Amino acid sequence: MMMEKSTDLEVKPASDASGSNSLNGSKDIEAADTQLKRGMQSHHLQFLAIGGTIGTGLFLGSGTALSTSGPVGTLIAFVFVGTIVFSVMVSLGEMASFIPVPGSFTVYASRFVDPSLGFAMGWIYWFSWAMTFALELTAAGIIIQYWNKSLSIAIFIAVFWVVFTCINLLPVRWFGEIEMYLSSIKVVTIIGFIIFAICINAGAGEQGYLGFRYWVTPGPFAESIYTGAIGKFVGFWSVLVTAGFSYQGSELVGVGAGETADPAKAVPSAIRWTFWGIFSLFVSTIFFIGLLVPYDNGGLLGDSSDASSSPLVIACNLAGVSVLPDIINAVLLTAVLSAAQSNCYSGSRIIVALADESHAPKFMARLNRNGTPYVAVLFTSAFGLLAFLNLSSSGADVFNWFMNITAIAGFITWSCISVCHLRFMKALRVQGLSRNDLPYRAPWMPYLAWYGLFFFILILLTNGFTVFIEWNTSDFFAAYISLVIFVVLFVGHKAVRRTKPIKLAEIDLNRGRVDQ
Repeated sequence: MMMEKSTDLEVKPASDASGSNSLNGSKDIEAADTQLKRGMQSHHLQFLAIGGTIGTGLFLGSGTALSTSGPVGTLIAFVFVGTIVFSVMVSLGEMASFIPVPGSFTVYASRFVDPSLGFAMGWIYWFSWAMTFALELTAAGIIIQYWNKSLSIAIFIAVFWVVFTCINLLPVRWFGEIEMYLSSIKVVTIIGFIIFAICINAGAGEQGYLGFRYWVTPGPFAESIYTGAIGKFVGFWSVLVTAGFSYQGSELVGVGAGETADPAKAVPSAIRWTFWGIFSLFVSTIFFIGLLVPYDNGGLLGDSSDASSSPLVIACNLAGVSVLPDIINAVLLTAVLSAAQSNCYSGSRIIVALADESHAPKFMARLNRNGTPYVAVLFTSAFGLLAFLNLSSSGADVFNWFMNITAIAGFITWSCISVCHLRFMKALRVQGLSRNDLPYRAPWMPYLAWYGLFFFILILLTNGFTVFIEWNTSDFFAAYISLVIFVVLFVGHKAVRRTKPIKLAEIDLNRGRVDQ
């Protein structure tokens, strides 16, 4: 997936014009204020995003999606959400290749729109990664219990917490290499499954030739809550939200832009290959799962967090290949560990961005001798210890509520990135700068940004729509508490700091700008 160049992303040469409004920025392209070392290459950024995106959501969550919407409904949902994710990826690419700063989009929200937006967006996004770090530590213990249920998950929470905290304190180049190898395992597994699925579908398994048998019986679309066309639409829309959750993490390319060598070239390349790599792997996996597993298979609704409930394992068992569950469980473990490592990294860089914009204490951005923001790493990592709440039933309830808060933080972030890009394009025009002279120009703008923003907001507002069909107070708060917290953070910061929206002519397009 990293062998050819795509023509969908257009990289433009820099202008040679001079002056204060020239696109030739300062020759010092180190990250503004923090001076983080630019030790990552384009391929490190790609695997950072892959590591944060492809995980238990695809390996386990795809089973629930298939049972909810059927093979065709699920496939359409993942393809459609992929198109709106593309809109935010190219928007981010245009800004991050021009102003490559740590935690990019948090900084853009503060500079291009309103400091209060940057504060609210940054903290809820940081919290989502900090809590997801705790979740992945818990998941690692549960996955290992697949082989030995007598072992306490507390052992593995403690061990992996220490390991990943230490890894995140290493020079960023070493971190990038470790993440690349862990993420590669997931990519190789998915490619291997696709080859396996082709063989089984062609008749190599116990079921003989399958073709599109399960698209006919039990059918292409599943019904949810209602029957008929309405029930199929409800199932589809439910999976649309699930698909959005699965794609979250692809924006991590922007988080690492401030530590990338030659960001004007590396960021557009990483954006291009990250999106198409994740999109093709997701869509291919969903397509073949739908061919091999009927959506009414009872195993898809299992509550297990290990390999036994994975649709990949169910497909293997239906084909009579019983040796693969252990292998899939091992891959799930590497997927979780890779995601945990990315979570801690991402959260720490968001803290650095918040500190740079005076939304967090300045000491949070302090660096060790490796150029790593050790205070931000330790602060983010400390929240991983909340995973120990899962050792008691009452603590688990608290932990689940924390996770509900993080559930739609990705949609909030994507919406804000789209808003930032729309403001960025207007600021360029008002300040007499041309998008043609940017190191990378996103296609089909501003229409693509508006397209993404519309559907991000629509999904945000309707993510808990099923509670209005069958009312459940707890589910209502679980679905919308993130939006409430985001609004409280925004309004609270604005009330205290008395901030105002940034005027287009006053938007800072120079600090942290890359030298062309």
